[in-house]
Amino acid sequence: MSKTTTKNGRLCNQIIRNLSLSLLAKKYDLYVEYSNYEDINNNLGINLHVGNKKYEKTNKITNTNYIKHLNENLKVDYNLNMMNDYFQTEEITNILQKHLKEQMKNIIDKNPYKDRYNNNNDVFLHIRLNDTKRWNVGIDYYIHCIKLLQYNNIYIGTDNFNDNIIIKLKTLYPNIIFFKEDPIKTIQFASTCKNIILSHGSFSALIGYLGFFSNVYFPNKNPLWCPLGLFTNKGFIPIAVS
Repeated sequence: MSKTTTKNGRLCNQIIRNLSLSLLAKKYDLYVEYSNYEDINNNLGINLHVGNKKYEKTNKITNTNYIKHLNENLKVDYNLNMMNDYFQTEEITNILQKHLKEQMKNIIDKNPYKDRYNNNNDVFLHIRLNDTKRWNVGIDYYIHCIKLLQYNNIYIGTDNFNDNIIIKLKTLYPNIIFFKEDPIKTIQFASTCKNIILSHGSFSALIGYLGFFSNVYFPNKNPLWCPLGLFTNKGFIPIAVS
């Protein structure tokens, strides 16, 4: 069968890979076992398609041949092995973002903070640190974005609330609220804020994709550790950084 249940990165890498597979599973009626199905399908409301067909043979799907499988009517008489790529190119993620918008009602209905959509003047900063700290674009980017905005509240979600960037922002903006919830709730809450300021990486990208009514800002600089295509041509607002 087709599956994504082997080791394959953290939540949002799994979401992007699973959603990429789901589109092919629907087209070719493939039976799939998905990683983290409960959180992604049931809690976030991102529908993952499970078809009926299983085969003896399995073929690798990568960024290189994914679009061909999606756009052409191939004779797919094999399971799909999606574990050799991340499917985070601009072309693929443009398709995924469009698909998420088509699922907007179900995603909103599953969101415990859904009453906040189009009903706040808040800012959410997602600041990816820890394993990617050396590539973070720096505090000036976040300060610049905040200065562009009029707002009621500023929230921060991060993987390290003790980092110097977070401490300095709290000093500059004492009323900042630290949002310390699990990844699912962080994505759900952040995506309801009127203004979303992103870092790089798939977690930030997913927040942006689900910010259906938000102004979404991102650092327009090659991240070096992930594709900038996660953010480009998505209707987000690019901010130049040195």
